[in-house]
Amino acid sequence: MSTIPWLGPNDPFPDPRSQPDPDPEVPGLLAVSERIYSGQLERAYRSGIFPWYSDHQPVLWWSPDPRMTLNPANLKISQSLRKTIRSTLDDPSLTLRVDHDFSGVMRACATTERPGQDGTWITHEIMDAYTALHEQGHAHCITLEQNQQAIGGLYCVSFGGMVFGESMFSRVRDSSKLALAALCAWCYD
Repeated sequence: MSTIPWLGPNDPFPDPRSQPDPDPEVPGLLAVSERIYSGQLERAYRSGIFPWYSDHQPVLWWSPDPRMTLNPANLKISQSLRKTIRSTLDDPSLTLRVDHDFSGVMRACATTERPGQDGTWITHEIMDAYTALHEQGHAHCITLEQNQQAIGGLYCVSFGGMVFGESMFSRVRDSSKLALAALCAWCYD
């Protein structure tokens, strides 16, 4: 087992392509830092690295291999979801919004209860860092609203031609799936 590097504010990330896992017990864990420093999140994403940790932990930086990828053109939409999409398009109480209330979408992702999951990785520090990316035009959200109330959505990060899905929430059946289908359509254009 090698030592997992501890990063300071200006330290470069290890190259995930040329670096074996420092700890085979935790595949994909690449580095650790005290906090997310300014500019560090952008450098991480551009290198295929992302933060994932819980409150009261140091920031854990990951680059798992293999990594799930989705070509938007290859998204398979089930017959039942197609029906839901058609009925959604005909429902005047439903609105799909892009980049509206980014912080609210992050809060909804953080507070939505998930079976078998205790707590959230979306800490206040994560919210601040991703909100800064949003203000720079690199983080986006898609929200499905019913009567101006968010019922589902997601947020993502975008650099160059890559979009990284981060988290989603659903308060009404299939609402996060509709947001994902909308994200794929947005990426495909």
